[in-house]
Amino acid sequence: MKVISYNLRKHRAATELDALVERHNVDVLCLQECDSTDIPDNIHGLRLAEATQRNRLGLAVYYRENTYRAVDVRAIALKKSLHDYVLKPAEERMLGVRLHDIDANRDIIVASFHAAPLTALNSLRRHQIRTALEEIEHLGDGLPALMVGDYNYPVFKEKLGQHVRRHGYELSLSDSRTYTRYRFFRGHYDFATSSGFTIDKVKTLPQGLSDHLPILVTARVTQEAALGVA
Repeated sequence: MKVISYNLRKHRAATELDALVERHNVDVLCLQECDSTDIPDNIHGLRLAEATQRNRLGLAVYYRENTYRAVDVRAIALKKSLHDYVLKPAEERMLGVRLHDIDANRDIIVASFHAAPLTALNSLRRHQIRTALEEIEHLGDGLPALMVGDYNYPVFKEKLGQHVRRHGYELSLSDSRTYTRYRFFRGHYDFATSSGFTIDKVKTLPQGLSDHLPILVTARVTQEAALGVA
């Protein structure tokens, strides 16, 4: 399964999505900072599963409809930062979709996530990540799950990795940095957390109109998860 996660920087990079999906033969597309009133129902063979409606800068998930069928969706609000209270950019910061793999006859979960900006503390972002992972379980306890997005966590990633492992997930970084707008803040911001998946590769794609670079996650369901082994 190939999944692209892309923070569109206030929807500026939306015009790049068709080419990205076609070039990389994507199965699932997870967006952050998109305008839900200005996104299509279909992008080069991918169907819109859901987009958040209560956000000024929203989330969306697309899936390849000849491979998957959307079973359920769940959008949740997370603990707010001061930035959220003042500027109100995002009410819902996690959008999860339960997909049925038609050929394999099994369900998986894919989620788009956008953590609070750098004005917030890492402790708040860890709280948001933990809550999002817990909420994913409501879509299907024990199912293979992959959450990708903008984690806004450029430093102390080792501590974050330990944090998500305590909740049964693994943290995967891309092969090069994903944010370049300001020299001091450059680094890895866009991650994948997974359970029941083997992550073969996380590749940073070339930069477009956004200050974030899209990431391409290549993943497969682990043998244990495929067999339903706890």
